[in-house]
Amino acid sequence: QVQLVESGGGLVQPGGSLTLSCAASGFTLDYYAISWFRQAPGKEREGVSCISSGDGTTYFTDSVKGRFTISRDVGKNTVYLQMNSLKPEDTAVYYCARRGFPYCKGYGGGYDYWGRGTQVTVSS
Repeated sequence: QVQLVESGGGLVQPGGSLTLSCAASGFTLDYYAISWFRQAPGKEREGVSCISSGDGTTYFTDSVKGRFTISRDVGKNTVYLQMNSLKPEDTAVYYCARRGFPYCKGYGGGYDYWGRGTQVTVSS
């Protein structure tokens, strides 16, 4: 049974950091790309970052470039999203999702499994 479970969200002050985890089970990261998405209240869901299988090529949406890092631990079957210099506009529920292919190709489709999300709130 394929599952994705996010953790690590919470309340943080502007300028602070958080690391989100996406623990995968029922499949191996060796063969699938994983993306992080977020959805803020009243806004559409947006893709934040993606990491391909194989060489682990990474991608970031413009608003988080230079602040967020995505990585994976194949042994733990877990993908991480390190978020630094957080801003209030980063406040959202963050989801990880499995793309049904080994490579990243945008955030518009091809995702077959999703986690339930973890709340990130950036506020003073």
